[in-house]
Amino acid sequence: MIVGLTGGIGSGKSTVAKMFRKLGVPVYDSDHEAKVLMVTSPKVRDGLIQLFGEEIYDDEGNLNRKFIADKVFKDAALLQKLNAIVHPAVREHFLEWAAGQSTPYVIQETALIFENNAQDKYDKTILVTAPMEARAHRVMARDGVDREAVLDRMRNQMTDDEKAGLAHFRIENIDLKTTRNKVKQLHAKLLALAAKF
Repeated sequence: MIVGLTGGIGSGKSTVAKMFRKLGVPVYDSDHEAKVLMVTSPKVRDGLIQLFGEEIYDDEGNLNRKFIADKVFKDAALLQKLNAIVHPAVREHFLEWAAGQSTPYVIQETALIFENNAQDKYDKTILVTAPMEARAHRVMARDGVDREAVLDRMRNQMTDDEKAGLAHFRIENIDLKTTRNKVKQLHAKLLALAAKF
């Protein structure tokens, strides 16, 4: 069974992913794997060079992340083209990875399931949410950015309520102990569902 795990910026989806890992569930970190594929996949590299030019990589072949960020955050069409190169490669890599697992279910941790209308690619989806203020504080502390920059990013994402209507399960991540208990309960539920697959 394939489960999608998502949540807005600062919601704590990576924290929830770690909790599932501790319970023995294989979790595929799409964001991390995308960065790896942007360097290691010849097909992805060629596509990115065609889109951005040679300066997307430095002399050692590393990705120039600041260069990309500066370009795509001001240009929605360019971001769409970037995603059109990277997302299919990540999906293909994820499915190969999932086929190699031997657990009742696997999780793909990924940021934009509902924004990309990709919920049909999963048997079940989990949405991690948190109050707006808590999310803003987490991102400010993590990224060293001001509140306005965080709120700008949040405004570009769907609201939690919009996503909640599309998700199978929702975990409100306010304090870690409660979240851990919710993850354990959901794990038991998912194991029961996976047994029917």
